[in-house]
Amino acid sequence: MITVNKEGAYLVNGKPAAGGGTLSDPAAGREKTIAYNILRAHQQGGDAKKLRLRFDALASHDITYVGIIQTARASGLKQFPVPYALTNCHNSLCAVGGTINEDDHAFGLSAAKKYGGIYVPANQA
Repeated sequence: MITVNKEGAYLVNGKPAAGGGTLSDPAAGREKTIAYNILRAHQQGGDAKKLRLRFDALASHDITYVGIIQTARASGLKQFPVPYALTNCHNSLCAVGGTINEDDHAFGLSAAKKYGGIYVPANQA
């Protein structure tokens, strides 16, 4: 059975803790997470509630990079603005999203050459 907890769920000293009145300051606890520190390190704006992020590099796998590159191309992309690794971790030839992975891999290689990406061949990702 699934139950909905509207107060959130937290780890306190490595142990599960219910939200609500049991925590002194959940917002302050958020600032002690790994995710918060990564986001803060890449925040370009001054408002912590409205993130404006810039990352040093990007990576995506073969099932997602096709859509990402198609969207970037349609938006006028001329070159990847940061290092972008296109990995190929799905090595089967079964149909995925109406195409075949081998076609995705060829698309990724051509995009890496055209836009300056880093292509990680199948079976090496």
